[in-house]
Amino acid sequence: AHRKQHKKACKQRAAELKDEQLYSQGLERPEGDFCSICTLPIPIPTEDHAGIRACCMKMICNGCDLAAEERSMFDCPFCRTPYPGNEANALAMIQTRVEKKDPTAINYLGKKYFFGDLGLQKDMRKAVELWTEAAELGSLDAHYELGHRYYDGDGVEEDKPRGIRHWQ
Repeated sequence: AHRKQHKKACKQRAAELKDEQLYSQGLERPEGDFCSICTLPIPIPTEDHAGIRACCMKMICNGCDLAAEERSMFDCPFCRTPYPGNEANALAMIQTRVEKKDPTAINYLGKKYFFGDLGLQKDMRKAVELWTEAAELGSLDAHYELGHRYYDGDGVEEDKPRGIRHWQ
């Protein structure tokens, strides 16, 4: 009788340990989810509460943006570069960062090709090429995008195992 109770307690404790191990992983947010100025975590969804600056590819929260405007600073609050006046200037700034092998800029440009933003023609092949380059340079966001494209077969041949590997 004691052995049955012990066995049940052991199984329960093993399940608890597995849960502890499982839930202790992945609680940290990626570096890009923090404001580059105040270093506070940006609420999710980040695109509603912050923006990436084309000049320096830094994520700036809306609060820091507002604080800069209240101080009559109308340039980028991080690098002090004047904001681009149009899409062509924004694209030129992004391409400058891409030439310097900035993985954030490469990933960002990939999204612009994917959606056809900034006056670019929608080009899935180019988007996947850019995301692949950004992923090789260490961009987690690029791995996420590639995971979706390969898993769903969106712009590339469907390859679910390859998509899952990108997510891992």
